[in-house]
Amino acid sequence: MKMKLKTLFVIAFLSFGIGIHAQRYMGGDISMYTKYKEAGSKYYTSSGTQITDLYAFFKEQSMNMLRVRLFVDPTKATSDQRSWGAIQDLDYVKKLGKEIKDNGFKLLVDIHYSDTWADPSNQWTPDAWKSLSDDELVTKMYDYTKETLQVLKDYGAAPDAIQVGNEVSYGMLWGSVGTSTANQKKTTYTDGWQRFANLYNSASKACREVCPGAKVVLHTELIRNYNLLTEFYTNATTYAMDYDVVGLSYYPPYHGTIPNQLRNAVRWLKNNKGTKEVWLVEFAYPAQWALPGTTKYDMTSTYPYTDAGQANLVSAVIAELNSWDNVTGLFWWWPEANEYGNTGSQITSSWWNGTLFNNQNGYAFSAITHLKEFNPTVFTGIDGVSANANETSSDPNVYDLAGRVVSSKDAQGSLPKGIYIIDGKKHAVK
Repeated sequence: MKMKLKTLFVIAFLSFGIGIHAQRYMGGDISMYTKYKEAGSKYYTSSGTQITDLYAFFKEQSMNMLRVRLFVDPTKATSDQRSWGAIQDLDYVKKLGKEIKDNGFKLLVDIHYSDTWADPSNQWTPDAWKSLSDDELVTKMYDYTKETLQVLKDYGAAPDAIQVGNEVSYGMLWGSVGTSTANQKKTTYTDGWQRFANLYNSASKACREVCPGAKVVLHTELIRNYNLLTEFYTNATTYAMDYDVVGLSYYPPYHGTIPNQLRNAVRWLKNNKGTKEVWLVEFAYPAQWALPGTTKYDMTSTYPYTDAGQANLVSAVIAELNSWDNVTGLFWWWPEANEYGNTGSQITSSWWNGTLFNNQNGYAFSAITHLKEFNPTVFTGIDGVSANANETSSDPNVYDLAGRVVSSKDAQGSLPKGIYIIDGKKHAVK
């Protein structure tokens, strides 16, 4: 409905209210989507309706930012690493990134600064950089980051957020794979932190220059180790590392339970890093089979590896995250994994057991519709304020300006005075 002049005072209040709550971002890392499309993967809703536009389907789940990883030269990765998806070079990323942006999403680029998977146990220097001194590597980090971002920007794929490194819990650019001096590069050593900060800040400087509006993310997987997490982000302040967002990985079987490890991590970050946003830049849980590797934290008695178990875990995690106003981002890792309908062999050497689609029939698991509990209403501006909510949609809920469910539409008559989101629009209860 059209806005009347007498509602302008409400808009002034509303604009102030939006400023209080940071924008929320929800989505996933879809770095392999290009390959699934090329192979002809078939996607369906949980009720069996074929999804002809996966981007539109993701929007219906309130996703508004998608993530893509980038390797320096993945042709240098081993065949096993490439078979698991370490294939994204700059040409690949600029094309997928532009596709993401053209479909109305914001873009998070995850720069690994390695030729292959970078994680806490693997932070190997790109092959072309391995002969460089530490000072030369600092310069290379700046030059590579600046050149890379400029290519993306010129192509129409300017990132809205940039990860300087992937799971850099123990530093980055350790040296050539398997070198005996690699451990000396880790941040747990006395001289490692200054080196790490120099490398990181050099790349961050390039991010600020080429994409000044983009958020810079410092990403670790330290939820499971409270002492290391607090040490890491305390040192990040001590060494003046330049970032906007604390990025965390959270795979519950690896990283801990919701009321313990997850809550303790977010609470400490709230109390000690209150000016930093917190994003779970990687999050997943199985719906059928266990994730490969550790089962250190077995939560299957409460959240079994079933469609319902995965969905209930997602809702429980989001309920916890929604209780902390410093948590503003949530991203599922590899949600698009789906081998159903592929022509020829599988996309990767083994199925990813944390996908949001059933590899056997292409159906979406129920969990994907629960993700919108974190970001239930995506809006980009003031579309008007209404005193009533006669419009209808498939969303039965009423939300406050922080995106929290406060009521159902059927019970909205009992709402106290305030501004609410109903059917994607803002409404005033007087």
